[in-house]
Amino acid sequence: MIPFLILLLAAGQAAPPPAQLVAPPAGVKAFDTPNDKGKSVTIQWTPDKEGKAEAWLVERTGPEGPQVVSTNAAGDIGYLDEGVKDRVAYTYRIAAVAGADTVWSGPTPAVSSSPQLFNTARVNILIAMIVFFVLVVYYIETAKRGKNLFVRRIAGLDAVEEAVGRATEMGKPIIYVPGLGSIADIATIASLNILGEVAKKVAQYDSALLVPNRDPIVYTVAREMVKESYAKAGRPDAFKQDSVFFVTDQQFAYAAAVDGLMVREKPATNFFLGMFWAESLILAETGAQTGAIQIAGTDQVFQLPFFITACDYTLIGEELYAASAYLSREPLLLGSLKAQDYGKLLILIVLVIGSALLLLSKTPAFSVFRNIAGFFNIN
Repeated sequence: MIPFLILLLAAGQAAPPPAQLVAPPAGVKAFDTPNDKGKSVTIQWTPDKEGKAEAWLVERTGPEGPQVVSTNAAGDIGYLDEGVKDRVAYTYRIAAVAGADTVWSGPTPAVSSSPQLFNTARVNILIAMIVFFVLVVYYIETAKRGKNLFVRRIAGLDAVEEAVGRATEMGKPIIYVPGLGSIADIATIASLNILGEVAKKVAQYDSALLVPNRDPIVYTVAREMVKESYAKAGRPDAFKQDSVFFVTDQQFAYAAAVDGLMVREKPATNFFLGMFWAESLILAETGAQTGAIQIAGTDQVFQLPFFITACDYTLIGEELYAASAYLSREPLLLGSLKAQDYGKLLILIVLVIGSALLLLSKTPAFSVFRNIAGFFNIN
């Protein structure tokens, strides 16, 4: 009887619970993502020391109820939740998964997202903008006071007056091609600024100017700029409406029309300034065969070799942008140009210093420089 009672008591005892294979993640925290435009929450946690977790589950609880928003690999210890709404409270739980075991952490305190007014990671850009603004104002005011600001000599622009004078002596027109780009292209805007200065000299010398256009909007702007230049030169009556005209918006049809114009009119000077593509050599070669002085300029790297080969003078890259300041010597343009040059010099100095600090930060004795190099975003 006694053995039977012992067996009965043993059967009635509960089986011990199975041991957990993985520990829940510790140090779970959720916070509004810093330096962002809102609608995101960052969740971070610390894995168990034994590293048994095979995956992590991220559960978000909000007005819509609990839902698993991510299943991360075991190596990840953070998650960026971009499915939240600003100024709405959410709580998070993280589960460690190992085999059939899923062990949840406790919920985090409620957190909500919001956009930040200022990105503190871009303080360096703010400082650069302030420095550049100060440089622009300083050099514009310096130019207004009449101080001579040195600008490197650009041979192609020095030849403009000679080219216009040659056309006057020969009694032949000047053809100005403002490129094939739209008014939205920086090279086109730079070309139109140069056109205004060239038109002033043409008006002073009483030469003929022809400006064929591919873009209708560029045509309208070019016509008004030439008209205004004639007025500034004191010869508004000398401006001819049909000297600035629209040809076609088709690339090679436009090139063929300009080539025909050069062959018929035999101009003394050709200007090719602005945005150009595959038609650049077609235009420049035809102009060279007519015996005209040719001044070209573009920021299109692949077209520069053709202009350098077929033209007498070529403005390379930023020389095109500096041309209007170079020719007009207006304080606003000249001061801006000088400020840009010194701004580039400062950027170069910062890059050199930052690179040196980064190299020093790799040495244990100079590890303090790592944070300074990081401020300049050099890595």
